[in-house]
Amino acid sequence: MRAEAQRMGQIVRGHWSIENNLHWCLDIAFGEDQARMREGNSAENFSILRRITLNLLRQDKTAKAGVKNRRLLAGWNAEYRERILGIQALA
Repeated sequence: MRAEAQRMGQIVRGHWSIENNLHWCLDIAFGEDQARMREGNSAENFSILRRITLNLLRQDKTAKAGVKNRRLLAGWNAEYRERILGIQALA
């Protein structure tokens, strides 16, 4: 009985870990809870794009900033955006 309770505790903490690390970050950095996309597949498509962008921003170690500020920086700075996206200029 005690082992079952411990296992349930691990499962619940694992769920909240995902909630805190992914969903909270998507809401803070991208305003996901405020998104009002309801037509066709737009909500699912934008959700996929946000997760891809989040992963790309988390992989970048050059900017000493949070995910939200990295996203804003990528919007303002074409050079940084190209580095995040892995785009190389043609020689």
